[in-house]
Amino acid sequence: MAKSTTAFRCTECGWSTVKWVGRCAECQQWGTVVEAGVETGIVRSLQPVAPSAGRAARPISAIVESDDAAHRPSGVGEFDRVLGGGIVAGAAILLSGEPGVGKSTLLLEVAARVAAAGRRVLYVSAEESTAQVRLRAGRTGAVHDELYLASETDLATILGQVDQVSPELLIVDSVQTVSSALSDGLPGQPSQVREVASTLIRVAKERQLPVLLVGHVTKDGTIAGPRLLEHLVDVVCQFEGDRQTALRFVRALKNRFGPTDEVGCFEMTGDGIAEVPDPSGLFLSRSRNAVSGTCVTVALEGRRALPVEVQALVVGTKAPQPRRVVNGVDPSRVAMIIAVLERRAGLRQLGEHDVYVSTVGGVRLVEPAADLAIAVAIASAMRDRAVPHDLAAVGEISLAGEVRPVASARQRAAEAARLGYRALLDDDLGSVRAAVERAMMAASGARERELDAAF
Repeated sequence: MAKSTTAFRCTECGWSTVKWVGRCAECQQWGTVVEAGVETGIVRSLQPVAPSAGRAARPISAIVESDDAAHRPSGVGEFDRVLGGGIVAGAAILLSGEPGVGKSTLLLEVAARVAAAGRRVLYVSAEESTAQVRLRAGRTGAVHDELYLASETDLATILGQVDQVSPELLIVDSVQTVSSALSDGLPGQPSQVREVASTLIRVAKERQLPVLLVGHVTKDGTIAGPRLLEHLVDVVCQFEGDRQTALRFVRALKNRFGPTDEVGCFEMTGDGIAEVPDPSGLFLSRSRNAVSGTCVTVALEGRRALPVEVQALVVGTKAPQPRRVVNGVDPSRVAMIIAVLERRAGLRQLGEHDVYVSTVGGVRLVEPAADLAIAVAIASAMRDRAVPHDLAAVGEISLAGEVRPVASARQRAAEAARLGYRALLDDDLGSVRAAVERAMMAASGARERELDAAF
């Protein structure tokens, strides 16, 4: 006979312990360990059950591919790019993002495009009334007869709506505001989120009904609710963007039906959300005059190569601790590049200057391929010599002062050539000093050509 004892379990990841602790040792979350009863003692073994004829294991070569696994376009090309070509029947897709970033606007546009293609869509809003959603749909042009709206917070009522409408796409906004009578607690608590998500995913698999779920995020940017939610769904997409700018990105953090290195680009407008199929000119300044302290790099967003302009400003200071202010780049990375420039490139006066580094357009550079462009921009600002407009620097800088090769160098060079840039890559550079001197020589050559053209 098994004995019941008291244990403590984490509501986020399921980690258990024999005594209460304030912080989970598995997922490092605070205040998620609660008391729970577990069975210990004799372990009961399961008796094997013979599978039915239709569910017996077969060779993988004998299994015929089903049309249900095919991607069906949603009509929003950038969203389909992230999903791997479209929405798969029976797929559970989780879209997360900060409040106000535009999740509901994007999904309403997806719902309208799918409805315009002749497929019935049920949009369930648990945060807004149907009148509020209709008002936004009228502003963005997302009104269609095949798009059904419902404002429900009870899971059983939502399932009843599904039975009545029989949609080909279900959108629930959001999973944290829906509650189920089969679980205790208030909406948004881990047990409720787990029960609601599990039920909706089970319905999606049984009816081959694709389900789009909206998820909130916590203060640190992670998806709110139990981590089990990310493991249950088939696709996890993150909607990113600064509310102060119009640019938005959709990234796939998990995708069982396609790649996870694709990025969709959107722009928030007064009429809703618009796709940006070619965002190559969004992260470049519009100034035609050569200005010192600027350099272009080619960054990879998923499988897209995007030119991004890095700007630097170097100002002399008498303060004992010079300021290092950055925007859009990693502060520790910039501090390392400044140290390498001082020690390896001969710019020893940087310790007496304030250094400001920023990107254009609000984009964030996190890959080391932007190191060379940051170094060239700082050196250009320090020497007050403008880098030519048609020069793009791509390379990683090591602490030894070497310029190391980066991933997808050919793709970056091809994109730079397509946009009219001469790529300054790791080839024939060797060191960051040589790269800086080569950029400065190019700047001198460009200045001489401008003077010759003027006279």
